[in-house]
Amino acid sequence: MKVFTTDKIRNVVLLGHGGSGKTSLVEAIAYLAGMTTRMGSVDAGNTLSDYDKEEIKRKISIKTTVFPIEWDGYKINLLDTPGFHDFIGEAEEAVAVADAAIIVVSAKNGIEVGTKRAWDMCEKRNIPRMFFVTEMDDDKASYREVVQGLQDFYGKKIAPFHLPIRENEQFVGYVNVIQQKAKRWNDKGTVDKFEVPDYSQDNLKICRDALVEAVAETSEEFMERYFDGDEFSEDEIRSALHVGVVDGSVVPVLMGSNTLGRGMYTLMADIIKYFPSPEQCTVAGINTTNNEVFNADYDFAKAKSAYIFKTIADPYIGKYSLIKVNSGVIKPDDELFNYHRDSVEKVGKLYTICGNKVEEVKELHAGDIGALAKLSVSQTTDTLSTKKNPITYIRTGISKPYVYRQFKAKVKGEEDKISQALNKIMAEDQTLKVVNDADNAQTLIYGISATHLDVVQSVLAEKYKVEIELLQPRIAFKETINKKADTEYKYKKQSGGHGQYGHVKIIMEPSGDMETAYQFEQTVVGGAVPKNYFPAVEKGIAEAVKAGPLAGYPVTGVKVNLYDGSYHAVDSSELAFKVATEQAFKKGFMEASPVLLEPIATLHVIVPDDFTGAVMGDLNKRRARIMGMDPVDGGFQDICADIPYLELYEYDTSLYSMTRGSGTFSYDFARYEQAPHEVAQKEIEKAAKES
Repeated sequence: MKVFTTDKIRNVVLLGHGGSGKTSLVEAIAYLAGMTTRMGSVDAGNTLSDYDKEEIKRKISIKTTVFPIEWDGYKINLLDTPGFHDFIGEAEEAVAVADAAIIVVSAKNGIEVGTKRAWDMCEKRNIPRMFFVTEMDDDKASYREVVQGLQDFYGKKIAPFHLPIRENEQFVGYVNVIQQKAKRWNDKGTVDKFEVPDYSQDNLKICRDALVEAVAETSEEFMERYFDGDEFSEDEIRSALHVGVVDGSVVPVLMGSNTLGRGMYTLMADIIKYFPSPEQCTVAGINTTNNEVFNADYDFAKAKSAYIFKTIADPYIGKYSLIKVNSGVIKPDDELFNYHRDSVEKVGKLYTICGNKVEEVKELHAGDIGALAKLSVSQTTDTLSTKKNPITYIRTGISKPYVYRQFKAKVKGEEDKISQALNKIMAEDQTLKVVNDADNAQTLIYGISATHLDVVQSVLAEKYKVEIELLQPRIAFKETINKKADTEYKYKKQSGGHGQYGHVKIIMEPSGDMETAYQFEQTVVGGAVPKNYFPAVEKGIAEAVKAGPLAGYPVTGVKVNLYDGSYHAVDSSELAFKVATEQAFKKGFMEASPVLLEPIATLHVIVPDDFTGAVMGDLNKRRARIMGMDPVDGGFQDICADIPYLELYEYDTSLYSMTRGSGTFSYDFARYEQAPHEVAQKEIEKAAKES
């Protein structure tokens, strides 16, 4: 691929609800740009973007794909992101390096949950955006309803650039609202100009008024002229639109048909015309030698620096680190310093990635997006710079995973292979996490949703040829006591020669400290138990608290006092006293009114106002205690509740169903509480069956 300077680059992320047409839009643009000889389709499983077997099978995007498109002397780096919340981390990585966004909306389905989520992501990063309405060739398409809905949600900044023209129920052309001229597509793929049809005049006036009002909002001078009834010239409108789009005060609405390849030329022209190049954007890091701000600002003349925003670790195409160059010009064989890993990386060759294909490039200028192969230690969100000017950029905030399952190898002996494969998948996916829960003898995998974890399970089987079972996790219950117990145990064993003898008398009682498993003290007098056996007694306690006698869960909040016992001059040993203590502990524990404790989480559920009743009713069924409800921006409510961890199992699926995908949740550990009798009894019975 050719080398492009900063002013000739546009970095644009495609966002929107799953199934709105992002992938097919890329397909149409790539075809019209001459990158392919035919347009693929999601249904046929032959698109450039969704090349992964899992994506083809599910007919959805799972990963962000980068497409550098050469168009009219410019390089437009399109980042096609998944639309479903299950893969939100992919979109967050892409938005972090995009300078602008296209939010894709289906004219048939209208504004959906993913549309609003895309807008919120743009707001959070404060990046310019425009809407592109797809499926205009569909009989059920309603451009007017989409525009009206966007204006209802986001106000006067919504500026429709086009108006569709239909003849005989066919999408044949459009009205350019800025020029107030109509254009019809011909068989050559170009357009013929003609007069705006009479039946479009009323809608043109509505769209024109909305556009002019959006332009008037961009400056006080324009606002005064607008109220005075002045007309704006086409040049004034375009100039104001450029300023307004860049600062976010104007959000254009364009439209087209991906399957017919219509509307792409105007979309690409407007990307170049209205979206900023990186040189119009700012980015800053910290120079770690002096802790001063380094204003990189995509300046090719400054010291080299780049940010790794994504990693591809595919067993078929290899490992690539996707970077955005924040300053300077990166060249082959450069040596770049990774401050986070205190390591120098040899660049080797430079690449651009288009879907699953790589192409060498001679250099990457500031603001461009490219790829480096086989970096030794660098990971996603790391910074690369020169050792003379070691820079670090703020790491992208990625959504925290809250849905988890226990997993096991289906085939014994494949645990190491599974671990290696998961490490590669986690290098790509920052929203995936594996935790070894030693207390409960299980390994947990965390993801954004049950669907997300199902995909990981399929990828392990398909790509890495290892299989795992996803199981309901064992909840981290704990055991404690409510009363005091005085007990003893004598361990005596004779088997010829030296025997074993250990005898302890202990008092067990609640310690009052639920953060600590046990407290040990001894008040032995007269040498009934020699001091040299005290450590063995404590070892016995430490071993006993790992799995309590009630249901096999860890013990907490117990105080043990060794106050008496006896020993044998020949047969006593550390082992004997350890065993005697373990048995005394179990016996005394069951005599001290043992109870099961369950972990409680503080849960926050963010839902639209319309769904608060259903969500709160469901939480009550899950034994939750509603602590409060606070309004948040956009007509949402934050419902705060304390809920047992046991009741969070499959909550993501229920919430999705109740709120049609618009609800999100998060939680943190709060404390332990005594489990209700029926819950405790069920766990005790289950433990008895497993033992």
